[in-house]
Amino acid sequence: MIQKEEILDIFSKYNKDEITIVTVGSHTSLHILKGAKLEGFSTAVITTRDRDVPYKRFGVADKFIYVDKFSDISNDDIQQQLRDMNAIIVPHGSFIAYCGLDNVESSFKVPMFGNRKILRWEAERDLEGKILGESGLRLPKKLAKPEDIKGPSMVKFPGARGGRGYFVCASKEEFDAKVADFIKKGVLTESDVPNAHIEEYVVGTNYCIHYFYSPLYNRVELMGMDRRYESNIDGFVRIPAKDQMEIELNPSYVITGNFPIVIRESLLPQVFDMGDKLVDKAKDLVNPGMIGPFCLQSLCNENLELVVFEMSARIDGGTNTFMNGSPYSFLYHGENLSMGQRIAKEIKMALELGMEDKILY
Repeated sequence: MIQKEEILDIFSKYNKDEITIVTVGSHTSLHILKGAKLEGFSTAVITTRDRDVPYKRFGVADKFIYVDKFSDISNDDIQQQLRDMNAIIVPHGSFIAYCGLDNVESSFKVPMFGNRKILRWEAERDLEGKILGESGLRLPKKLAKPEDIKGPSMVKFPGARGGRGYFVCASKEEFDAKVADFIKKGVLTESDVPNAHIEEYVVGTNYCIHYFYSPLYNRVELMGMDRRYESNIDGFVRIPAKDQMEIELNPSYVITGNFPIVIRESLLPQVFDMGDKLVDKAKDLVNPGMIGPFCLQSLCNENLELVVFEMSARIDGGTNTFMNGSPYSFLYHGENLSMGQRIAKEIKMALELGMEDKILY
């Protein structure tokens, strides 16, 4: 594991007046880069030449770092190029997937916004369950093995897959059949199967809750909420039930988009309590804990109880729903504030106060 002191030593050699905010051209990069520009930073995007169009059309990147393939992000020459431009990396789901979690932890020696140690805690289901469970949050009941499936259950696999390969089943036989089908289609591999995470299927309405923990203010901010638009399940449920029975189709839960949403105001105390508890527990388990954006993906059941089924320990894709601000971020700051701009504000303040050690790793 790269030590924080090593990253801070690299940052100490930077020209603090010429900081460049950098991320990979995918996921949430548009509003990360736009937010940085609004706060006066230079910006750069890492991209392949066939995927640079959005960043040129929207004008969010001052500089382009081209790679032949995204896995080249971790190469030594790319890292040196980033350090030469006084880069601070803002990680997101695609960055972690392309760079590789092992590389992020052990060999990617570029200052990064947030706590890189906590990223593994969202990627590995056991660690995720530990931190969420010890935070005192209500979680779906976990099933130890496919033989324990006795009713509707959700099956997931490790990593930031965006819902790819997830499925619902109600028996061991259905589990085996759907796994075989996904392996045949190339969605899963044989090595994925032993790592299946099986949990009770919670019936409820979906709220992905986006928080920002500021170590400078020492507060948890509620920045926005969204719900997911998933393929092909959201198209499948539009078909009448009698016709669904006649279609040979395994519903999938691949995220293709997100909807902005607000929750009933009487549930906000529960929302804040959940965020506060996770931040407090994260400090104990993986110091310094959550830094900046994180997300709790939840379902609200008929008893108005929020059940958390996943977390993101960095910026989540649903923040794209409030690039021009959300009702909640407006209440804090009195302006249309995206998560990207909120990140840039925290970096800017840390630089002004000489408190970079509180936000970089």
